Amino acid sequence: MKESEPKMVYVLPNLMTAGNLFCGFMAVLQILEGTIQRTTDTQGWWYHYQFSLYCILGAFLFDMLDGRLARLGGQESPFGREFDSLADVISFGIAPALLVYKIVLSELLIRAGWIIAFIYLLCGAMRLARFNVLAASPEKYSMKEFTGFPIPAAAGLIASLTLLLLHVYKDEGQIGPWKYLLAAMMLFLSYMMFSKFRYPSFKALDWRARKSIPGVLLLAIAAGLIVLYYRYSLAVIFSIYLIYGFVRPYLSKARRSDLYEEEEEEPPQA
Repeated sequence: MKESEPKMVYVLPNLMTAGNLFCGFMAVLQILEGTIQRTTDTQGWWYHYQFSLYCILGAFLFDMLDGRLARLGGQESPFGREFDSLADVISFGIAPALLVYKIVLSELLIRAGWIIAFIYLLCGAMRLARFNVLAASPEKYSMKEFTGFPIPAAAGLIASLTLLLLHVYKDEGQIGPWKYLLAAMMLFLSYMMFSKFRYPSFKALDWRARKSIPGVLLLAIAAGLIVLYYRYSLAVIFSIYLIYGFVRPYLSKARRSDLYEEEEEEPPQA
């Protein structure tokens, strides 16, 4: 592109990123609304927190779509990369940290709660900044794997576990003792985002890939079960993805290739 030509902003991928940002914004609003109602001893806070979880999971879907649409149309751009990271900080950094703080961490010792929440937010923001630096580097990196647990998956795991706990303890009107698992999980995920464990990014998956009829039927059945039992299935899926990083070194390359195509070059640490 010539220097005199204006840099273009592609509409469709950035609309998906805007949807991601909107979901993160709505999640924060619902958490604040739930906190206000919780102080007045009304039951509405439960539904506000639950809706905020749906918003975080919705942001996860938008985040997957924006990158996929950009790559399919050959429309990846520096603007889109920066815009996506800014939206991710809100949807997958601030929203989950604030949610867990209001549900669990605020009951811990003075300062301990917000320190844990801030550590998660700090690690997530630094991870996104590192990804942008590597993506803008003149050196070419493989985009088929991440080094460390990606922040959208971290937020998805926290949101799905919280959603499961809200469902299990719905009749009691309060979250049971398992809520402290969220505090420990938040610290653990903060470490995992900067760990050396490698995870597939699934960016090489092609929507035009061909599958056998039985394979398509199995995928359709699996998708239906995930949607039908989403309160349980999402927590299981994100947990399996987290555990994959630990079992990956023990899998053969052929087995890993069934999930995604690996490259020999070093992946970006993001």
